[in-house]
Amino acid sequence: MKTAGNILWLVLAGWWLALLYLIAGVIACLLIITIPFGLQAFKLANFALWPFGRVAVPSRDADAGTSLVGNIIWIILPGGELAIAHVVAGVVLCLTLIGIPLGLASFKMVPLALLPFGKEIVRDDRAY
Repeated sequence: MKTAGNILWLVLAGWWLALLYLIAGVIACLLIITIPFGLQAFKLANFALWPFGRVAVPSRDADAGTSLVGNIIWIILPGGELAIAHVVAGVVLCLTLIGIPLGLASFKMVPLALLPFGKEIVRDDRAY
């Protein structure tokens, strides 16, 4: 069921959400100081392509202070726009009966789009 959900997600919303993350990542990697933001964007692009069967959990080795500063800067730069893209995708997907689970998945990705630092993406069965 996860594979079917992922394929449907990829066709209806995943490819363009991942493209937005990739664009944000490339722009962030153009400047050396923002490379960590680009790496977060690439991580989220991968998650946006294939979200079912994976979850975001707090990272065990993340520094709280660094994550806080990174998240504040992330919200100001690409995070707000990416979160809005997830909300728009969720609303559009929820307009159809078959898209409701996909829309709910898009809404669940909004907090991660806003605050990605200090999180890691793991398979459902490895979540702690």
